[in-house]
Amino acid sequence: MSVLAAPSPVLAVPGAVAAPPGSPDESVPWHYGDPLGEQRAAAERVAIVDRSHRFVLTVTGAERLSWLHTITSQHITELGDGRSAENLDLDLNGRVLHHFVLTELDATVWIDTEAGRGPGLLEFLTKMVFWADAQPRPADYAVLSLIGPRTHTLTGALGIDRLPETYEALAVSGGGFLRRMPWPTADSFDLIVPRDQLMSRWGELTAAGAEPAGSWAYEALRVAAVRPRIGLDTDDRTIPHEVNWIGGPAEYGAVHLDKGCYRGQETVARVHNLGKPPRRLVLLHLDGSTDERPAPGESVTAGGRAVGVLGTTIDHYELGPIALALIKRSVPADTQLTVGDTAAAIDPDSVAADDAPQAGRRAVDRLRGR
Repeated sequence: MSVLAAPSPVLAVPGAVAAPPGSPDESVPWHYGDPLGEQRAAAERVAIVDRSHRFVLTVTGAERLSWLHTITSQHITELGDGRSAENLDLDLNGRVLHHFVLTELDATVWIDTEAGRGPGLLEFLTKMVFWADAQPRPADYAVLSLIGPRTHTLTGALGIDRLPETYEALAVSGGGFLRRMPWPTADSFDLIVPRDQLMSRWGELTAAGAEPAGSWAYEALRVAAVRPRIGLDTDDRTIPHEVNWIGGPAEYGAVHLDKGCYRGQETVARVHNLGKPPRRLVLLHLDGSTDERPAPGESVTAGGRAVGVLGTTIDHYELGPIALALIKRSVPADTQLTVGDTAAAIDPDSVAADDAPQAGRRAVDRLRGR
């Protein structure tokens, strides 16, 4: 069965340091002694990150895609072989319960998600089968991520003759597949392989030139790219518009706006056509003059008033201490903020423009003669 929190064997690699207790990544290496250098390796060369704590499951059966299409937020009925997409499971009020990546390959849908949320997602999918020809099952596979502009030097070790395009997946020699993702950098790939091959793959790829990098490096690049992680940068009130998950695969989103009914669709449509999300995900630059870092979940304040909540906090090799935060939409980007005793500033480039009137609002105004 896909791993929940069993320590990865990669933690036995010389130099590997485990993440602090309580971290969602404590079962995989946090770094190998040089977390900032590992980030640079991922940005400039090629790094390998152990993400084997991801929960992997499969869905087989002739109706696997059409069935998944009806119960999730992404348009996937026409997903071709070797294609991938990001997807969400929403509750009745449109709040995000699960975020996952899926790949259709060789008549099987492969799904990977957060370790702690995987069993819940599998349970939900199993309960929703009813009479559909679809069989969700746990899969004993592991995820390794390869990041960097020199990933092309590893094609020989992977047994492929080219790298996949964004959201494309290619079968690799010995079982499993390589999938290209649009984040945390433009050169990011997930290698999904049988779990019993984890260490042999690690050895082959590091021997071919991939440099070990920990979850710290991966998370720093993710935060700099303003990509949310469910459970860290979301809470039980988060709706997709707040964290930039709107869009089909072509927009690198997880919620398609032109598909049929699914649970939570009413909220998505209402916000898209008539309203604005109450909060927005932004990148914060934190004061780094001390070694102390605020913790996820702390309140973000402006003038002593709570205006948001802190998400992932990390030290980036170029940007210094940064964080993601859900901030009230009404807060201007140049507002002076604090998190506890730490000064914070919104990166203006992380604030998406959303002042254009929606189609539904324009229609209402026309009916009222405005």
